[in-house]
Amino acid sequence: MNALRRALVAVPLLAGACSVLPERPFVEARRHPLAPARSGAPVAAGSGRVLLLRTLRAAPGLEARGLHRVRPDGTRDLAHYEEWLAPPAELAEQALREWLIASGLFAAVAAPGTRLATPLIMEAELTALDYRLAEREARAGLAVLLLRESGGAAEARVIAQRLVSGTARGAAEGDPGLVQAAAMAEALRAAFLALEAWLASLLPELRRA
Repeated sequence: MNALRRALVAVPLLAGACSVLPERPFVEARRHPLAPARSGAPVAAGSGRVLLLRTLRAAPGLEARGLHRVRPDGTRDLAHYEEWLAPPAELAEQALREWLIASGLFAAVAAPGTRLATPLIMEAELTALDYRLAEREARAGLAVLLLRESGGAAEARVIAQRLVSGTARGAAEGDPGLVQAAAMAEALRAAFLALEAWLASLLPELRRA
């Protein structure tokens, strides 16, 4: 009976102890844009062909919205409170579509489901988008496959394929999240520049599509 009485007395004491524990503060995730824009005049003479840009895939690990960072020891860290506005592959696809339109390389850049005849098809995968903390450098990469339509998707023929990449230095000072997101966007811009230069070198082939 005494044991039961002591247990009943302890219950309110434990409840009181729980009530004074410090509450964990809520931290709202900060969301960053990923929209590198092309500047400058369009390519002087494009291919004159319509391009179908298929949905941009994400390499394993790049599906999450959190900013990817590489620690000095080479391990990866996914920021939980620093995120992209949407999954990075979705943002990169929209930015790439707008970039290709602005480049003038193609008469039009169509999306999946279009009714346009699309003699050219581009498939791409976002292979890298991270920030190396030790080097204060961002890296972006794309794997690109260019196809020629020849009667059906199953009959499309490969024109060329390429791995393109870009890097950008992060600012020495400033808010770390903002610095890292801005550097990664600039690295993606550098990758788009490399992709555009490669496509421009293929113009004679693209005009025959």
